[in-house]
Amino acid sequence: MTTISVRNIHVITLLLAGTVGLSACQKPFGGDVRRADTSVNAIDGTGLSDIMLNAADPRESVSYFSRAVGEKPERTDLKRGLAKSLIRAGEPDAAVAAWKTVVAQEDSSLDDKVDYADALIRTGDWKTAEQVLDSVPPTHETYKRYRLEAMVADSNQEWKNADSYYQTAVGLTTRPSGVLNNWGYSKLTRGEYAEAEKLFAQAITYDPSLFTAKNNLILARGAQGKYDLPVMEVTQTERAQLLYTLGLAAVKAGDVSIGKGLIKEAIDAHPQHFEAAVRSLRALEANVSNG
Repeated sequence: MTTISVRNIHVITLLLAGTVGLSACQKPFGGDVRRADTSVNAIDGTGLSDIMLNAADPRESVSYFSRAVGEKPERTDLKRGLAKSLIRAGEPDAAVAAWKTVVAQEDSSLDDKVDYADALIRTGDWKTAEQVLDSVPPTHETYKRYRLEAMVADSNQEWKNADSYYQTAVGLTTRPSGVLNNWGYSKLTRGEYAEAEKLFAQAITYDPSLFTAKNNLILARGAQGKYDLPVMEVTQTERAQLLYTLGLAAVKAGDVSIGKGLIKEAIDAHPQHFEAAVRSLRALEANVSNG
């Protein structure tokens, strides 16, 4: 990691793999060898459901819960596990159907509704997500609920509501980097670049490895004509990528010579061949020659 100085503008915004085995048989003293019961009832006692949900490969988790729901279709907790596993596996459309089944159960929870709304947002169904969130009592104050409320408000361009929800969400978690980054991006899309810069900088202080926030920070600075990198921890590759982002921002703002210089610096800074930056520089030089 190196410490640097930064600058730039545009960009919007789910493991440990493990294998779990159950012993297939057991030989009690003086008895016959018996097959172990691998049904859901036996698995419950081992905590395997939690392991599969939190540590297993997402596809293994989906297979496990699909099989478990088939064995015990009346179990809401298993249906919930399937829905969560589908999200982890990157299948939001299937997850929406699974969550819809979960929230229809008599023993479903308000958190289930919030997770249902999250799945809907991942598929782009903002209208239904908003309806689901509206059905959650305001007394259900959780970080995830308010983060989603903020995103929905953003989609409706209800900026005052969005800011209020983002602020509440930040206060309900000890790891606010992600929501601060989202809030900053909201400000960026509104053209409130200085406010966006502050939020991205805050996000990085909570998670110095969050490259998305670093890149967004550069976008916000570039939009203000700040063509230098702020002080933050970056790898050499990240530094090159951020310089490239800043260079493109400068070009977009009409500061072509500054942009070319930054792109050249990005190429020199990258520890490997930086093909995207090389192509951009060639295109800029060709335009100058033809102009």
